[in-house]
Amino acid sequence: MDYTDILYEVKNGAAYITINRPEKYNAFRGQTCEELIHAFNRAGWDKSVGAIVLSGAGDKAFCAGGDQSAHDGQYDGRGTIGLPVEDLHSIIRDVPKPVIAKVQGFAIGGGNVLATLCDMTIAGEKAIFGQVGPKMGSVDPGFGTAYLARVVGEKKAREMWYMCRRYSAQDALQMGLVNKVVPNEDLDREVAAWCDEIMEKSPTALALAKRSFNMDTEHQRGISGMGMMGLSLYYDTEESKEGGVAFREKRKPDFRKFSK
Repeated sequence: MDYTDILYEVKNGAAYITINRPEKYNAFRGQTCEELIHAFNRAGWDKSVGAIVLSGAGDKAFCAGGDQSAHDGQYDGRGTIGLPVEDLHSIIRDVPKPVIAKVQGFAIGGGNVLATLCDMTIAGEKAIFGQVGPKMGSVDPGFGTAYLARVVGEKKAREMWYMCRRYSAQDALQMGLVNKVVPNEDLDREVAAWCDEIMEKSPTALALAKRSFNMDTEHQRGISGMGMMGLSLYYDTEESKEGGVAFREKRKPDFRKFSK
């Protein structure tokens, strides 16, 4: 596959997968997801690769979630909700190698979910995390909620989704959403050092450990499948569409009018 939305590079045994849409704050569209899935499969089964790093191009964003500007705010028909995000979430979990999220700038919405799903997350000190789904007429009814609760705790996960606030890198570190925070200028060096440490470990032991960790939350894959089906129906409602319309019209959405 020829990549248009991502970059792929292997350095010192680590595969670096970079969402390359900085003009869109590395928001993903269907093509982006399909390229990420291909790249994760490529790295995951390459025996010369011992670790995988997921990042975003530029210094403004790791990933801002689904691209609301694509196709007039509608996704392009791939996967249950118009984007193959279920497959993307699954491959991050399924590749038998540690996946590190390298976060600088915004990790918002679906981007926050990607950072959560990675095995480990290292953030620059200026990174910002948060959810926006209920502000946009959307939600992640699978790993993005259920697994987030396992990572940061029920109370904090509910706060993140219900309130749609933004959290600093230090906030994320305190709640357990990231493993380490470093100055932005040290981020590349720190991630490379973690990859070097991983490369010293038994790949089979790491693969078994990852499978074992995943088994504890594997039932959430079924929750995600059912939730995404419901979400696809919700996206057809005027209430959900209000979020995208308001975003493009640069105004606050009025969701409450649909509950009358």
